[in-house]
Amino acid sequence: MLNIIFFAALTLYLLATLTQFVCIAMKKDAVGKVSWYLFLGAFVLNSAYIIARGIIASRLPLSNQFEFSTAFTWGIALIYIVVRLKFKAEWISAITMPAAFLMLSYAALLPKEITELMPALKSAWFGLHIGCAVFSYAAFVISGCVGVVYLTKLKKGESEKSSALMQMDYMSYRIICLGFLLLTVVILSGCVWAEQAWSTFWSWDPKETWALITWIVYAIYLHQRLRKGWQGKKTAIFAIVAIIFVLFTFIGVNTLMSGLHSYK
Repeated sequence: MLNIIFFAALTLYLLATLTQFVCIAMKKDAVGKVSWYLFLGAFVLNSAYIIARGIIASRLPLSNQFEFSTAFTWGIALIYIVVRLKFKAEWISAITMPAAFLMLSYAALLPKEITELMPALKSAWFGLHIGCAVFSYAAFVISGCVGVVYLTKLKKGESEKSSALMQMDYMSYRIICLGFLLLTVVILSGCVWAEQAWSTFWSWDPKETWALITWIVYAIYLHQRLRKGWQGKKTAIFAIVAIIFVLFTFIGVNTLMSGLHSYK
């Protein structure tokens, strides 16, 4: 039953993405609404899967790469839905829907067995640390998606001074602020948790190191924006490029390196 729910969610994410592309090609609002409802259906199934898996496992379903990827997809979808409803930002759909589909597709390639928590993960910090990581990474992905749309509109000749592009620029900045705050919580809670589990606050484990590198990258973004007045095209490009560090921290480290955080 779990697999049925999972692949039903994956299918709806795919259909939502394809329908969104059709909407853009045909410029039909009705098709866009179908895409939106398909995506909401996928999000509901994604949520149901996470809840059901958590009940069966009797724990938060965030203990390995598959579970984190599934939650990561859910985080991307949730932030997209909130942004779209709050800011009437239908324009972000064309890039965010594929992002959610691709992330869940990656999850589909991973082992799906439900396993017991490793001793090091049995901690009160488990939910806070990994839950904040889910939303932090998702926020960074959404900010990059906004950056892609920004550059696309800029290339089509829209002025950086237009209200639409200024709204996108500020939206991306606010989302990155959220992601940066959550990543700070991830690192600090991880330090406390590491001291309890391994008797050291910091061990330069590959995951720790790359989380810190990612934090520094976004700290540079915030510094440049607040102190140097960066806006518009520069920050949009930065938000897109910075996703590389997020994805490497999440996927690259687990795939290419071994360490204390190698929970696959």
